[in-house]
Amino acid sequence: MKRFHLHVGVTDLDASIAFYTHLFGAAPSVVKADYAKWMLEDPRINFAISMREGATKGIEHVGLQVEDEGELAEVYARLKAADRPVLEEGATTCCYAKSEKSWIADPDGVVWEAFLTTGGSTTYGGSPDLEQLANADAAAGACCVPQSAAAAPSCC
Repeated sequence: MKRFHLHVGVTDLDASIAFYTHLFGAAPSVVKADYAKWMLEDPRINFAISMREGATKGIEHVGLQVEDEGELAEVYARLKAADRPVLEEGATTCCYAKSEKSWIADPDGVVWEAFLTTGGSTTYGGSPDLEQLANADAAAGACCVPQSAAAAPSCC
């Protein structure tokens, strides 16, 4: 079963953890110095927040997290069928997790990721250069379209 993913950039991690803990009625399942994540069942969502220099504040990206390689293949096929540029990142470390992932942007520049988490990591990891996903019909000033590699969403 797939899980919706939403990553939000915040300016005050502690205040945001307190707010979302009250909103969801649950503490985060992962807390780091610059990151927190809730893996909720109701609603079924992987909700993450991070406080990273240069990252977009507000919604950074959205995505679909899958549970196995079969679901990942199904979602990857849908990405390719959308007839938009796809960044096939492959195996990566991001947001204190090891994952297999690909990225796409909708016609307005909202960046989506599709991923399968394969394990944990002791480091936050890197961010791909998502700038190549923004094309002529994407809104240049959209909050989720990285303006440069340095401003790329800090994933997951």
